[in-house]
Amino acid sequence: MIFIYLLNVLITDVYFCYAAIIAMSDRKAVIKNVDMSEDMQQEAIDMAISATEKNNIEKDIAASIKKEFDRKYNPTWHCIVGRNFGSYVTHETKHFIYFYVGQVAVLLFKSG
Repeated sequence: MIFIYLLNVLITDVYFCYAAIIAMSDRKAVIKNVDMSEDMQQEAIDMAISATEKNNIEKDIAASIKKEFDRKYNPTWHCIVGRNFGSYVTHETKHFIYFYVGQVAVLLFKSG
């Protein structure tokens, strides 16, 4: 009985996470902190929205953004996507952005 309840809660949480990610493409980005050119900022936001339309899992969204930035702006980029995380990072100058699209945060930075 308990297992069924926990499974139901997990499925509900996954559904809400999935619904929040899908809804992200309908909302504008809110930049919280940035050290990046305007063009690169827009590219990061566009890639995040595109990645959320193609992927439902936060890890896959982050991987998609990271791979595109590595390809377009040379390695080594790092990307974290999620609803609840803390961070403290060192980044190259003019290569950092932290923003929200809907309820999901995106941290993207170059280091290394």
